[in-house]
Amino acid sequence: MTLGPLMVDIAGTELTAADRELLAHPLVGSVILFTRNYVDRLQLRSLVEQIHSVRNPALLIAVDHEGGRVQRFRTGFSALPPLRRIGQTYDADAQQGLAMARALGWLMAAELLASGLDFSFAPCVDLDYGLSEIIGDRAFHARASVVATLAVAYMHGMRDAGMAATAKHYPGHGAVVADSHLALPVDRRELIDMDEDLQPYRRLIANGLPAVMVAHVLFPAVDSVPASFSQRWVAQELRHGLQFGGLVFADDLTMAGAAAAGDLPARAARALAAGCDVLPVCNDRPGVLRLLDELEPRIDPASQLRLIRMRGRRQPGFETLEASAAWRGAREWLQRSAAKPELRFEPGDSEEGGA
Repeated sequence: MTLGPLMVDIAGTELTAADRELLAHPLVGSVILFTRNYVDRLQLRSLVEQIHSVRNPALLIAVDHEGGRVQRFRTGFSALPPLRRIGQTYDADAQQGLAMARALGWLMAAELLASGLDFSFAPCVDLDYGLSEIIGDRAFHARASVVATLAVAYMHGMRDAGMAATAKHYPGHGAVVADSHLALPVDRRELIDMDEDLQPYRRLIANGLPAVMVAHVLFPAVDSVPASFSQRWVAQELRHGLQFGGLVFADDLTMAGAAAAGDLPARAARALAAGCDVLPVCNDRPGVLRLLDELEPRIDPASQLRLIRMRGRRQPGFETLEASAAWRGAREWLQRSAAKPELRFEPGDSEEGGA
């Protein structure tokens, strides 16, 4: 059986009969977990095994686990800092910041892989323009060059652990005030003015980025529909312009920012037509069931291959992980991240603000 384009959620901490029936449908290919699905590491491992037992090949399992405000599993997992903390360390000492990015990317990935999950939707590579509250400290930095540098290091840390990275929110969510969970953000810049936002994607793609998540943000100077439903943004700019050959996720189709594309079946059809490979549909079981009835089956061999490459490298388990020197070393970087970095001043530097 192939893996379908739908990514769905479940309500509880174990599978129900209805969940199993849903996950067995050929249009489903992956599952996203939330805080409500987590009690402790033992329960999580059991839930993952239940999900994997439904299908062969097994469904992929994902989570949003960036650190800071966005970390779904808390008790029993390392409390990761927001990505901004890594950027602050980089400002104080670039080599330390790079090492921290790689170590914390590894730590995040290794702990999830040890629990049987496949990937986390990370890193966030939006620029911190100081406008978007939903992004805020989820961004590494305000400068594109720093975001690109740290994101590559973070991705390499994830890769060291055996996890594929997903950069988000393409082509950029940092320059808008509105939260796409609640409304459709509108960014009125021309494409030529977005070169900085796209710089991290260029660097990551040059380093083998496996996946991208596309934002529900409207750029009316570029296209008349949000990026997640735009052939211009996905097929032309991302696939052709940036030469990206990896997996493309739409952002959650139940978000308010996606409503401009119509009802849920229309959103799904338009996202697929734009070039998205995977369609997350969260917290709307009736909507998922409607999609299973109305969405035309679509088996794209290239898309299948891209999705299979997101499968995480199997790990022996949390106890073995915690006994490893690599885990202890990464935890030392985690402890360093809790201390406020001291900015270095070279001789001749002034602490007074300049132009």
